Amino acid sequence: MEFTLKRDLCFFDIESTGLNVIRDRIMQIAIIKYFKDGREPSELEMLINPGIPISEEAMSVHGILPKDVANKPLFAQVAQQIYDFIGDSDLAGYNISRFDVPMLMEEFARVGLDFDVDNRRFVDVQRIFYKMEPRNLRAALRFYCNKDFDDAHDAMADVKATVDVFKGQLKMYEGVDYKDDDGNVTPAPVSMDVKSLHDFTQDTGTIDVTNRLKYNERGEVVFNFGKYTGVPVMKVLEQEFQYGHWILSKDFSVQVKRIVKNLMKEFEKNQR
Repeated sequence: MEFTLKRDLCFFDIESTGLNVIRDRIMQIAIIKYFKDGREPSELEMLINPGIPISEEAMSVHGILPKDVANKPLFAQVAQQIYDFIGDSDLAGYNISRFDVPMLMEEFARVGLDFDVDNRRFVDVQRIFYKMEPRNLRAALRFYCNKDFDDAHDAMADVKATVDVFKGQLKMYEGVDYKDDDGNVTPAPVSMDVKSLHDFTQDTGTIDVTNRLKYNERGEVVFNFGKYTGVPVMKVLEQEFQYGHWILSKDFSVQVKRIVKNLMKEFEKNQR
């Protein structure tokens, strides 16, 4: 099944030095870009010198050793190439919402590139899978495509497997409605409509990918950590405006800082 797109769509996967999206670094990235005009997909794959030690846990997963990346370019040297390749595409992948997207945002921010995701749509194939058939990527490939997966945790192999799983999902769930735990029905959410897939797979209660902010039942932005857990950001700024500056100066994601900064500007505007 070929994709019908209104905007280019990039499937991507990264391998990294660890699982901390702020402190760890990208070591390998692979991207397959599908074009809305229907031309042949384009691929980009590269190893990257992370510039920091690689955790033993990470090496045991992806098998990339320090010697494999010692002579590879730093992210700063290839950032513009990756940034331009992605362009204004929507983004797709396996578990990208929680890991790949925020880590890529942090890497771009370090070199002065603003990788804005506010106007991009995400297709997180893992969330489709977990909602429709809760399992992992290897099982997903076997379930949807009747294939075995021997190259797990090689970035390009993971991307290609994810594309195959997504195609299998589109075929299997064509015309199938989704019913949540409360009995609410979403008519045929798995279709080649990236906006519908974005809406279906996103966590509507979460605002940022590191889960530091969320919406409460009144739709207010509240903190989801520390001493102000559950308290609206605007109320905190009213009582302790300096707390916003503290967040901007500390080790929070670029997305959290952007949201808090905008809320601080809104607060100051309302005070005039």
